[in-house]
Amino acid sequence: MPKNILDHRALDVVLVVDDIPENLLMLHDALDEAGYTVLVATNGESAIKSARQGVPNIILLDAMMPGMDGFEVCRRLKADYATQHIPVIFMTGLTETEHVVAAFDAGGTDYVTKPLKPPEVLARMASHLQRARATDQARTALDAFGQGSVAIMPQDGALVWQTPLARRMLRDYFGELDERAPQLMMDWIGSIAASRATGDEPATLKVVCDGKQLIVTFSSQTDEGEWLLMLREESDVAQMEILMAAFKLTMREAEVLYWLVKGKTSRDIGSILGTSPRTVNKHLEHVFEKLGVETRTAAAARAIDKIRGNIPRNVAS
Repeated sequence: MPKNILDHRALDVVLVVDDIPENLLMLHDALDEAGYTVLVATNGESAIKSARQGVPNIILLDAMMPGMDGFEVCRRLKADYATQHIPVIFMTGLTETEHVVAAFDAGGTDYVTKPLKPPEVLARMASHLQRARATDQARTALDAFGQGSVAIMPQDGALVWQTPLARRMLRDYFGELDERAPQLMMDWIGSIAASRATGDEPATLKVVCDGKQLIVTFSSQTDEGEWLLMLREESDVAQMEILMAAFKLTMREAEVLYWLVKGKTSRDIGSILGTSPRTVNKHLEHVFEKLGVETRTAAAARAIDKIRGNIPRNVAS
């Protein structure tokens, strides 16, 4: 087996849920041998607990168990923000159409029939894990550049998903949320729906808190009707973090570049950062090299382009 596949699997955690010990043992051994980290649960309650605590990359879930069956387990996992993104593959001996439909209605990603064939299970898992990784990368790529993203159902405000940065921003500006968007954001969504219908450019939501500003813009709408929103924060620290990510700068280099953009001299920057102008100039040499420029003006222009490149034109306060 290629080494890169083994390396990927060593990072993947699989939760196996089955009330029959023999099935658990068989799957555990097959998955462990394939290089996965394996968690096990023997009933619905422990499965939900393990999923919330361990946040596995994928779940193999027995459809028929005493007490809470697999369909109900899946519904609860998909209703929880912490676990709703995890692919669920049902394991079932039930092949009747209504049971297959029930598995997908509950939020299942796929199903395999018993008696299980480990090669088939591994192949199905590999396919869904690859797709899940690609989705996660797409959703979180903007986080590295200071922009979070969130998907909201405009009818009821349900938060379908959020990137980690978006969730932190929403919490910082609106407090702890349940599974619904804050009312201020819903009021804004309602106000721009009409402008979108007439083809006008949607306005932007600005929320100010503790000297910082959260800017929310409409990005697009999915085929399922979800609104994709972009969130970014304007503050000294946020802009320095953008520069760090964009140009692979150290924190001190980003600070020097940020204050350069603000029109400060090396002496001014040294006073702000508590260092000498000579040290500031040394940092600037490294900044110029990383930005591929030779002058302060060129460095400032590149930085401004990164910081302000996505500033929206229409603003609704």
